[in-house]
Amino acid sequence: MTVPSKEKGAGMGVFVKAMLFSLGLTLVFTLVANLLPQVEGEAPVEQKVDLGSLTMDDFVALGENLFIGKGTCTLCHKPPPLGRAPDIQGENMMETARQRLADARYKGKAETPEEYIHESMVDPSAYVVAGWGKKGSNDSESPMPHVDKPPIQLSALETDAIIAWLQSKDGNEVTVELPSAEASAQVAAAAPTAAGAAPAPAASGEEAIKKYGCLACHALLGSAASLGPSLEDVGRRLSAEQIRQNILQPNAQISDGFTPDVMPKDFAEKMTVKELEMIVNLLAEQQQ
Repeated sequence: MTVPSKEKGAGMGVFVKAMLFSLGLTLVFTLVANLLPQVEGEAPVEQKVDLGSLTMDDFVALGENLFIGKGTCTLCHKPPPLGRAPDIQGENMMETARQRLADARYKGKAETPEEYIHESMVDPSAYVVAGWGKKGSNDSESPMPHVDKPPIQLSALETDAIIAWLQSKDGNEVTVELPSAEASAQVAAAAPTAAGAAPAPAASGEEAIKKYGCLACHALLGSAASLGPSLEDVGRRLSAEQIRQNILQPNAQISDGFTPDVMPKDFAEKMTVKELEMIVNLLAEQQQ
Protein backbone atom coordinates (compact mmCIF):
# COMPACT_ATOMS: atom_id res chain seq x y z
CA MET A 1 0.00 0.00 0.00
CA THR A 2 1.37 3.38 -0.96
CA VAL A 3 1.52 6.00 1.82
CA PRO A 4 0.05 9.32 0.70
CA SER A 5 2.63 12.09 0.29
CA LYS A 6 0.72 14.27 2.77
CA GLU A 7 1.09 11.61 5.48
CA LYS A 8 4.74 11.19 4.58
CA GLY A 9 5.25 14.91 4.99
CA ALA A 10 3.48 14.94 8.35
CA GLY A 11 5.58 12.03 9.59
CA MET A 12 8.77 13.74 8.45
CA GLY A 13 7.71 16.92 10.24
CA VAL A 14 7.22 15.05 13.51
CA PHE A 15 10.62 13.42 13.08
CA VAL A 16 12.32 16.77 12.44
CA LYS A 17 10.63 18.37 15.46
CA ALA A 18 11.72 15.46 17.68
CA MET A 19 15.30 15.78 16.45
CA LEU A 20 15.31 19.54 17.03
CA PHE A 21 13.88 19.08 20.54
CA SER A 22 16.55 16.49 21.39
CA LEU A 23 19.29 18.74 20.03
CA GLY A 24 17.97 21.71 22.00
CA LEU A 25 17.78 19.65 25.18
CA THR A 26 21.36 18.50 24.68
CA LEU A 27 22.51 22.10 24.23
CA VAL A 28 20.71 23.17 27.43
CA PHE A 29 22.39 20.44 29.48
CA THR A 30 25.74 21.34 27.92
CA LEU A 31 25.23 24.99 28.87
CA VAL A 32 24.33 24.12 32.48
CA ALA A 33 27.31 21.79 32.75
CA ASN A 34 29.65 24.51 31.53
CA LEU A 35 28.49 26.95 34.20
CA LEU A 36 30.74 25.07 36.57
CA PRO A 37 34.36 23.94 36.23
CA GLN A 38 34.82 20.33 35.23
CA VAL A 39 37.01 19.22 38.10
CA GLU A 40 38.29 15.70 38.16
CA GLY A 41 38.73 14.25 41.58
CA GLU A 42 42.16 12.94 42.38
CA ALA A 43 43.16 10.83 45.32
CA PRO A 44 44.50 13.16 48.05
CA VAL A 45 48.24 12.95 48.45
CA GLU A 46 49.20 11.67 51.86
CA GLN A 47 51.29 14.24 53.68
CA LYS A 48 53.27 13.49 56.78
CA VAL A 49 54.30 16.17 59.23
CA ASP A 50 57.42 16.02 61.31
CA LEU A 51 56.45 17.44 64.70
CA GLY A 52 60.06 18.29 65.32
CA SER A 53 60.06 20.64 62.29
CA LEU A 54 56.66 22.24 62.92
CA THR A 55 57.23 25.94 63.46
CA MET A 56 54.95 28.58 64.90
CA ASP A 57 54.71 30.12 61.41
CA ASP A 58 53.34 26.79 60.16
CA PHE A 59 50.85 26.68 63.02
CA VAL A 60 49.72 30.27 62.37
CA ALA A 61 49.31 29.51 58.65
CA LEU A 62 47.18 26.51 59.56
CA GLY A 63 45.01 28.76 61.73
CA GLU A 64 44.41 31.21 58.89
CA ASN A 65 43.40 28.40 56.53
CA LEU A 66 41.04 26.96 59.13
CA PHE A 67 39.51 30.40 59.76
CA ILE A 68 38.74 30.83 56.07
CA GLY A 69 37.97 27.17 55.31
CA LYS A 70 36.74 24.53 57.73
CA GLY A 71 35.83 27.04 60.44
CA THR A 72 33.57 28.94 57.98
CA CYS A 73 34.28 32.09 60.03
CA THR A 74 34.31 34.43 57.04
CA LEU A 75 30.70 33.60 56.22
CA CYS A 76 29.62 35.99 58.99
CA HIS A 77 32.71 37.85 60.20
CA LYS A 78 32.93 40.42 57.40
CA PRO A 79 33.42 44.18 57.25
CA PRO A 80 30.21 46.22 57.57
CA PRO A 81 27.67 46.44 56.09
CA LEU A 82 27.97 42.87 54.81
CA GLY A 83 28.95 41.22 58.07
CA ARG A 84 26.52 39.43 60.35
CA ALA A 85 29.09 39.31 63.14
CA PRO A 86 31.94 41.58 64.30
CA ASP A 87 34.74 42.08 61.76
CA ILE A 88 37.42 40.25 63.72
CA GLN A 89 39.74 40.22 60.71
CA GLY A 90 39.80 44.01 60.81
CA GLU A 91 40.21 44.28 64.59
CA ASN A 92 43.20 43.82 66.84
CA MET A 93 41.68 40.91 68.67
CA MET A 94 44.05 41.00 71.63
CA GLU A 95 43.15 44.61 72.37
CA THR A 96 39.48 43.92 71.64
CA ALA A 97 39.56 40.97 74.04
CA ARG A 98 41.00 43.14 76.82
CA GLN A 99 38.23 45.69 76.34
CA ARG A 100 35.52 43.04 76.48
CA LEU A 101 36.98 41.42 79.58
CA ALA A 102 36.71 44.83 81.26
CA ASP A 103 33.12 45.33 80.09
CA ALA A 104 30.59 45.29 82.96
CA ARG A 105 28.40 43.03 80.80
CA TYR A 106 31.06 40.33 80.66
CA LYS A 107 30.04 37.34 82.81
CA GLY A 108 32.32 34.67 81.37
CA LYS A 109 35.18 32.81 83.01
CA ALA A 110 38.16 33.98 80.93
CA GLU A 111 40.94 35.94 82.57
CA THR A 112 43.31 36.55 79.67
CA PRO A 113 42.77 37.64 76.06
CA GLU A 114 43.76 34.16 74.85
CA GLU A 115 41.21 32.56 77.16
CA TYR A 116 38.56 35.04 76.04
CA ILE A 117 39.09 34.25 72.34
CA HIS A 118 38.88 30.53 73.10
CA GLU A 119 35.72 31.03 75.16
CA SER A 120 34.11 33.10 72.40
CA MET A 121 34.59 30.17 70.02
CA VAL A 122 33.41 27.26 72.18
CA ASP A 123 30.79 29.13 74.25
CA PRO A 124 29.80 32.17 72.19
CA SER A 125 26.83 33.09 74.39
CA ALA A 126 29.09 33.61 77.42
CA TYR A 127 29.49 37.19 76.19
CA VAL A 128 27.50 38.62 73.28
CA VAL A 129 28.79 41.82 71.73
CA ALA A 130 26.10 44.50 71.94
CA GLY A 131 24.00 44.55 68.79
CA TRP A 132 25.12 41.13 67.57
CA GLY A 133 22.82 38.83 69.56
CA LYS A 134 20.18 36.53 68.16
CA LYS A 135 16.98 38.39 67.28
CA GLY A 136 14.67 38.72 70.26
CA SER A 137 17.31 37.65 72.81
CA ASN A 138 18.26 41.18 73.92
CA ASP A 139 21.92 40.28 73.21
CA SER A 140 21.82 37.41 75.70
CA GLU A 141 22.20 34.66 73.10
CA SER A 142 24.68 34.46 70.24
CA PRO A 143 23.65 33.16 66.81
CA MET A 144 27.15 31.74 66.34
CA PRO A 145 27.46 27.94 66.52
CA HIS A 146 29.88 26.30 68.96
CA VAL A 147 32.92 25.63 66.80
CA ASP A 148 33.87 22.47 68.72
CA LYS A 149 30.49 20.84 68.00
CA PRO A 150 28.72 19.78 64.78
CA PRO A 151 28.45 21.03 62.13
CA ILE A 152 31.87 22.77 62.32
CA GLN A 153 33.45 20.51 64.94
CA LEU A 154 36.97 21.93 65.19
CA SER A 155 39.40 19.96 67.32
CA ALA A 156 41.19 21.57 70.28
CA LEU A 157 44.34 21.76 68.16
CA GLU A 158 42.49 23.49 65.31
CA THR A 159 40.94 25.97 67.73
CA ASP A 160 44.39 26.77 69.12
CA ALA A 161 45.73 27.28 65.59
CA ILE A 162 43.02 29.87 64.86
CA ILE A 163 43.77 31.66 68.14
CA ALA A 164 47.47 31.70 67.20
CA TRP A 165 46.62 33.31 63.87
CA LEU A 166 44.30 35.89 65.47
CA GLN A 167 47.13 36.83 67.85
CA SER A 168 49.78 36.91 65.15
CA LYS A 169 47.94 38.80 62.40
CA ASP A 170 48.18 42.12 64.29
CA GLY A 171 51.76 41.68 65.44
CA ASN A 172 50.91 40.47 68.95
CA GLU A 173 52.87 37.83 70.82
CA VAL A 174 51.54 34.33 70.18
CA THR A 175 50.88 32.76 73.57
CA VAL A 176 49.40 29.51 72.26
CA GLU A 177 51.83 26.62 72.59
CA LEU A 178 52.78 24.43 69.67
CA PRO A 179 51.05 21.02 69.73
CA SER A 180 52.74 18.23 71.61
CA ALA A 181 53.92 14.96 70.11
CA GLU A 182 50.65 13.33 71.22
CA ALA A 183 48.81 15.64 68.80
CA SER A 184 50.85 14.55 65.78
CA ALA A 185 47.94 12.67 64.20
CA GLN A 186 45.76 15.79 64.33
CA VAL A 187 48.49 17.93 62.82
CA ALA A 188 49.02 15.41 60.03
CA ALA A 189 45.29 15.39 59.29
CA ALA A 190 45.15 19.18 59.16
CA ALA A 191 48.39 19.63 57.24
CA PRO A 192 46.96 19.28 53.70
CA THR A 193 44.62 22.20 54.40
CA ALA A 194 47.51 24.35 55.59
CA ALA A 195 49.57 23.36 52.56
CA GLY A 196 46.76 24.46 50.24
CA ALA A 197 46.02 21.01 48.82
CA ALA A 198 42.62 20.81 47.15
CA PRO A 199 40.17 18.63 49.08
CA ALA A 200 38.83 15.57 47.34
CA PRO A 201 35.40 15.93 45.67
CA ALA A 202 32.45 14.96 47.87
CA ALA A 203 30.99 11.49 47.31
CA SER A 204 27.40 12.29 48.35
CA GLY A 205 25.02 15.20 48.75
CA GLU A 206 25.33 15.07 52.53
CA GLU A 207 29.12 15.10 52.30
CA ALA A 208 29.01 18.04 49.87
CA ILE A 209 26.66 19.98 52.17
CA LYS A 210 29.17 19.57 55.01
CA LYS A 211 32.20 20.26 52.80
CA TYR A 212 30.93 23.69 51.76
CA GLY A 213 29.84 24.75 55.26
CA CYS A 214 26.10 24.95 54.55
CA LEU A 215 25.21 23.64 58.02
CA ALA A 216 26.94 26.56 59.71
CA CYS A 217 24.13 28.85 58.55
CA HIS A 218 21.19 26.63 57.59
CA ALA A 219 19.07 24.20 59.62
CA LEU A 220 19.45 20.79 57.97
CA LEU A 221 20.73 17.29 58.79
CA GLY A 222 20.54 17.92 62.52
CA SER A 223 21.96 21.46 62.43
CA ALA A 224 19.84 24.09 64.20
CA ALA A 225 21.68 27.06 62.66
CA SER A 226 19.51 30.09 61.96
CA LEU A 227 21.85 32.52 60.21
CA GLY A 228 20.22 31.56 56.92
CA PRO A 229 16.79 30.20 55.95
CA SER A 230 15.97 26.67 57.09
CA LEU A 231 16.51 24.06 54.40
CA GLU A 232 14.49 21.35 56.12
CA ASP A 233 11.49 21.99 53.85
CA VAL A 234 13.17 23.72 50.92
CA GLY A 235 12.08 20.97 48.51
CA ARG A 236 8.47 21.85 49.22
CA ARG A 237 9.02 25.56 48.64
CA LEU A 238 11.38 25.60 45.67
CA SER A 239 11.88 23.57 42.52
CA ALA A 240 15.20 21.92 41.76
CA GLU A 241 15.96 24.66 39.21
CA GLN A 242 15.26 27.40 41.81
CA ILE A 243 17.48 25.64 44.34
CA ARG A 244 20.27 25.45 41.77
CA GLN A 245 19.90 29.13 40.94
CA ASN A 246 19.98 30.13 44.61
CA ILE A 247 23.28 28.29 45.04
CA LEU A 248 24.90 29.76 41.94
CA GLN A 249 23.32 33.23 42.31
CA PRO A 250 22.54 33.63 46.03
CA ASN A 251 21.31 37.22 45.66
CA ALA A 252 18.77 36.34 42.98
CA GLN A 253 16.07 35.57 45.56
CA ILE A 254 16.40 36.62 49.21
CA SER A 255 14.07 35.08 51.79
CA ASP A 256 12.09 37.45 54.01
CA GLY A 257 14.02 38.49 57.10
CA PHE A 258 17.45 37.78 55.61
CA THR A 259 19.95 40.11 53.95
CA PRO A 260 21.83 39.81 50.65
CA ASP A 261 25.60 39.41 50.22
CA VAL A 262 25.95 36.95 53.10
CA MET A 263 26.04 33.63 51.26
CA PRO A 264 29.27 33.14 49.24
CA LYS A 265 28.93 33.88 45.52
CA ASP A 266 31.79 31.67 44.36
CA PHE A 267 30.28 28.20 44.74
CA ALA A 268 30.23 27.92 40.93
CA GLU A 269 34.03 28.17 41.03
CA LYS A 270 34.49 25.79 43.94
CA MET A 271 31.98 22.99 43.29
CA THR A 272 32.18 20.36 40.63
CA VAL A 273 29.08 19.80 38.51
CA LYS A 274 28.52 16.49 40.28
CA GLU A 275 28.73 18.09 43.72
CA LEU A 276 26.23 20.78 42.74
CA GLU A 277 23.73 18.26 41.41
CA MET A 278 24.09 16.04 44.50
CA ILE A 279 23.32 19.05 46.72
CA VAL A 280 20.37 20.11 44.55
CA ASN A 281 18.94 16.58 44.60
CA LEU A 282 19.36 16.27 48.37
CA LEU A 283 17.69 19.63 49.01
CA ALA A 284 14.87 18.89 46.58
CA GLU A 285 14.03 15.84 48.72
CA GLN A 286 13.58 17.97 51.87
CA GLN A 287 9.79 18.04 52.19
CA GLN A 288 9.15 18.42 55.94
